[in-house]
Amino acid sequence: MSIKIENLTHIYMKGSPFEKKALDNVNITIDEGEFVALIGHTGSGKSTLIQHINGLLKPSSGKIVIDDVDITEKKINLNFIRKKVGLVFQYPEYQLFEETIEKDIAFGPKNLGLSDDHINSRVKRAMNMVGLDYENYKDKSPFELSGGQKRRVAIAGVVAMEPKILILDEPTAGLDPKGRDDILGKIKDLHREYKMTIILVSHSMEDVAKLADRILVMHKGKAILDGAPSQVFKEIDTLESVGLAVPQVTYLVRALKEKGIDISSDVFTIQQAKEEILRILKKC
Repeated sequence: MSIKIENLTHIYMKGSPFEKKALDNVNITIDEGEFVALIGHTGSGKSTLIQHINGLLKPSSGKIVIDDVDITEKKINLNFIRKKVGLVFQYPEYQLFEETIEKDIAFGPKNLGLSDDHINSRVKRAMNMVGLDYENYKDKSPFELSGGQKRRVAIAGVVAMEPKILILDEPTAGLDPKGRDDILGKIKDLHREYKMTIILVSHSMEDVAKLADRILVMHKGKAILDGAPSQVFKEIDTLESVGLAVPQVTYLVRALKEKGIDISSDVFTIQQAKEEILRILKKC
């Protein structure tokens, strides 16, 4: 289930006075099982890019190959692709509509034509994956839940389709700190336990630093940086030039190094900073 994006360009309202190039000759390969963070300022092309990966948008030029299938071909069956690529939009709880949580999560699998037993099995598994006990929650209305719990139900509805690739667009937007941590923890569990390929769109450098194996930075429709967090977060000047930042811990490390303290430059999470500071103190 690799993703190969080749020379991808997308132009909105082409030929009109409002023409805008949202993607400009993007070339990216994402291997099966990777956890990739997609970051960039508003208008950088992030949302346009992810909507191409499951066929919601057609490119102006270029192609996308998923699992050796070119999904940009005219006769391709996009339903087949969308079973493999799950996309969770921002504020997905606004798309909840059924009277019970069980029915809402079952909606997607039911449309696949599965048997009742198979649907029930998928619903239970999806609820377990996002940390919702089936017996306690199945008959509740999704509208009785907290914001974080609604977000879990919405994610479970996509997970119940059993995609191989899961794309999440700002999944923690609008949540309080506990809700944000709960959702991020479940996303991390999905990646670790079920080996899903995950693409996470986020504005939070701290979240990206904790979760992602790889970061793609978008700017004006182009992928300008691509690498491990330890590589990308060293490019402070480049990131700041496009309106982004690095984790606060990274700024702290830079300030300590300027003071002459021998601290590793590969620190970009609080846990790493703690371990590095303890190492320095032991040497004192």
